[in-house]
Parts: sequence; structure tokens; C-alpha cells
Amino acid sequence: MPTKVTAVLSAALLAAALTACSGGGGEQSSTSNEITVWTEENLEDRMAAQNAIITEFTQKTGIKVKLVGVAEDQFSQTLTAAAAAGDLPDVIGALPLASIREMEANELLDTETPGKIVDQLGRDTFSPRALELDTSGGKLLAVPSDGWAQLILYRKDLFEKAGLQPPDTYEALQTAAAKLNTGGIAGITLAIAPKDSFTAQSFEHVALADNCQLVDNSGNVALNSPQCVKSFDFYSSLAINHSVKGKQDVDTTRATYFSGKAAMMIWSSFILDEMAGLRKDALPSCPECREDPEWLAKNTGVVTALKGPDGSAPAQYGEIVSWAITADAAKDPAAKFVTYMMNEGYVRWLGMAPEGKFPTRKGFEEQWTKLPAGVDTKKPLADIYPPEVLDALRSSPDTFARWGIAQGQGKLVGATMGELPVPKALSGIVDGTLTPEQAAQQAQKDVEAIKRGIRQ
Repeated sequence: MPTKVTAVLSAALLAAALTACSGGGGEQSSTSNEITVWTEENLEDRMAAQNAIITEFTQKTGIKVKLVGVAEDQFSQTLTAAAAAGDLPDVIGALPLASIREMEANELLDTETPGKIVDQLGRDTFSPRALELDTSGGKLLAVPSDGWAQLILYRKDLFEKAGLQPPDTYEALQTAAAKLNTGGIAGITLAIAPKDSFTAQSFEHVALADNCQLVDNSGNVALNSPQCVKSFDFYSSLAINHSVKGKQDVDTTRATYFSGKAAMMIWSSFILDEMAGLRKDALPSCPECREDPEWLAKNTGVVTALKGPDGSAPAQYGEIVSWAITADAAKDPAAKFVTYMMNEGYVRWLGMAPEGKFPTRKGFEEQWTKLPAGVDTKKPLADIYPPEVLDALRSSPDTFARWGIAQGQGKLVGATMGELPVPKALSGIVDGTLTPEQAAQQAQKDVEAIKRGIRQ
């Protein structure tokens, strides 16, 4: 295990390498016509798309932009080193909620400019929930740009034949899973692998529906609450009684549903292009799909928000990514850039991956549905999915919820995703070594230990 000094030096070397490649941020950022922007949309094709928007921005404003791609799993380390060196960028794009809260905790954010940008663009044109998730102490921490959603996908043909209602409540989900778990088809294919963050996301989606929270409003870990015990029980019962046997994970759940061997699945919206046969490396393989690659997409219904018996309102797991402006940024050019990306450049930004970039600004919904999705084959989502599905997807950011974010526990959220105590506890229930009550208590103790280990 590296020492603290070694870790800091490693981070500093990483930042130095990044600066050497990119031209750096700090000194250039102080000028009024040049800014440095980091982006977590760092895939080659997405970097090219962003640079095309930047070229147009520079032509119109005279402001030069140096774009630097940063991998999500390297972000915290790179940020720490850059902050220590006084070499932060001016703007950071595609930042998830936990990273925004990490920057808030370290006082690295400009918390005045985002609100001004949103007011200029029209606060009423943004998803209220997206703004809420990015707000702390009455201050908007960042400008929410887009989001992706965790979804319950279900076979409409099987539901209609069985006379079942869409699985949008605990009761409806349980009823359908039990009734359709027959004839070589699982009622649901559900992630339970203990070392897979996808298991954590899938469980959080279900737990949020019944008001099970990671922490309470005072920041105390709350995984042993009655609601969480019930969520552990509900999720594990589905996995034990109505899902595919074994440690199902992000890949096997998709493969099972794509083969036609499951009636339901919890997965993210990034599956929408794959389910329509637009990616060669993840094609549906059900018997009907061989003649019509879009068959599964046409026969799949989508539930966004789920409601449990103790839930005050339907909720779902979703990720909002945002534009952050750093505390030392050149404010005027940074604000102009973010405003441009959320307005003139917004449709092209969403177009990089429309299945995983739901607009958080109103007025862009119709354009979003017409953006080509897919990898090997390109086709607008509106050409594949019916209007009611697209309407549900477009409005889903308004029902997004997340553990720990509203309570200012972004660092804890990130740390738990690194150590995965909840999937470990769930796996213990399925293995028969833990009861739901014991699993909730184990997760409680593990997260409390993680919380104690976080530098305050």
C-alpha cells in the first residue's frame, strides 16, 4: 500500500504529464481569450465532436479552448494534483454528481457563475430536479447538462398475454416476476455479483423507491433502517426466486434478456441502441431477433421511476453530469463557453450518445429524439421506440434520486462505489449466509468504516 507522500507524488506526476500533453491550465487560464477545459467524455470520437464545437465557438468569440480528456477513474487523483500545483482548468465537463460534491468539499468550485448562466439561459428551461441535485446551501454548484437513467425493461408481449400491469411498483414487479418465471424464461434477470458496481446501481434504484437512504439528513449512515431492510429483502427475494441462478452481473443480465430468456431486466439507458441491434458487439440473440434485429426493442416496455410501499413518490437511480467552473477560472470566458455548450452547441453535445444523454434543458426534446444513436448502425431513437417510451425517457431526470448527494456526502458515495459493501451484503443473502437484517447491519458497519476513513 503506497504511503501518503507516494500517492501525492504519483498524482503530481500524472498531472504533470497531463499538463505537458495539453499545454496546461493555470497560467493560460488567467488570460481573457484562452481557457483550458477538462472533459470526461474522453473517447476518441467524442473528443473529435467536442473539438468541432470548440472550433466554432472560437470563431464566434475569439476565445481559444484547450480541451483535455480525463478518464473518470483518474479524475480524483488528477484533480488533487492539479489543485496542489495551482494548475486547475477553467471548466470541467461531464462531471458526475459525486465529483461535483467532491469539488465542493475541497472548495474548488465557483459557486456564483453557474447560477448566473442558468438564469441567463432561463431557469425554467432546466429540469427542476437536475438543478436541485446540483444545489447546496442555496448555491448552484454546476450547470447540469444531461443525464442517463436506470430503467426497468420488460417484455410487453409477455405482460399483455399474462394480463399484467407495467412493473412500476414493488407489488407489480413482484407479481410479474413470479407469474412469468416459467417455461424456460426467468421472471427477471437481476445483478447480484458482489464486485460489480452495476449491482450497487441496480439495488439503489430499487431501494430509492422505498425511501431507503445511504445516510440521513445529518449525514449518519442509515442502511440498517426498516426501509433498507425491506429493500434488501425484496431485491434478494427476486434474485433467489425469480432470476437466473449464479452471480449475475452487467454483462450476463443483458445477455439473458437479449436471448429472450428473461421477462424483465434492470439496466441503464445505454442499452437502448444495443437492444435495437445498432451495435455489432452486443446484438440481441432471441429467436425473433434473427429475422428482425429490432424485434426486442419493439416488444420492450420501459419503466423509469419505481414506487415502493414506503416511498413517498416514485423514484429512480439516475446520473446527472454537469459543467463545473473552477474557483480560479477566468470567469467571463468560462461562462461564455459553458453557455455556448448549453445552447448553440447543445444538440451536438447530446448527439454524442443520445441514449445516455437525456437533455436537462427543456425545448430540446424533439431534436433529441431525432439524433442518430448507435455505433455500427446509426438510427434515431424515434425510429425505433414509440412516443410513450421516449416521453418517459425525456422526463426521467425529473424523478432522479441519488444516495448521499443531497446530504453533501459525495465523497462517501464515491468511496462506497469503490469498495462495494452493498453488493457484498446482497451476495451474502443469496448465498444463504446472511438474512436481510444481517445484510443491512453488515452494510451499515462497512459504510460507517468507509466514512471514518475518508479525510475530512
